[in-house]
Amino acid sequence: QVHLVESGGGSVQAGGSLRLSCVASGLLKQSTMTWFRQAPGREREGVATIGNHGNPKYGDSVRGRFTVTRDRSKATLDLQMDSLKPEDSAIYYCAASLGGWYSGFDEGPYKYWGQGTQVTVSS
Repeated sequence: QVHLVESGGGSVQAGGSLRLSCVASGLLKQSTMTWFRQAPGREREGVATIGNHGNPKYGDSVRGRFTVTRDRSKATLDLQMDSLKPEDSAIYYCAASLGGWYSGFDEGPYKYWGQGTQVTVSS
């Protein structure tokens, strides 16, 4: 059974930084792991992902400010968030696919989801 647990959320002022971590158990090493987020009243959106090829992919709104890293030996996915803006406030979710064939932000391939961690950025 696969479990994903996020940590590292919190409150920060605009311009600050936070680092989120996701630890997976029971997950295949080749599975794609991705960060999504959902703000109140908005659809969930993809933030950052790393597929089997190892090249990260970012959502347009975070590119250049967020950095995603993955340690396959430890089954972790981290998200370093710098230059945070109030519009980054959301619940951040870690998601994983069954295999590593997909690397993108469509939610369909992601079978496993964490409970989410709240990020609040004040102006």
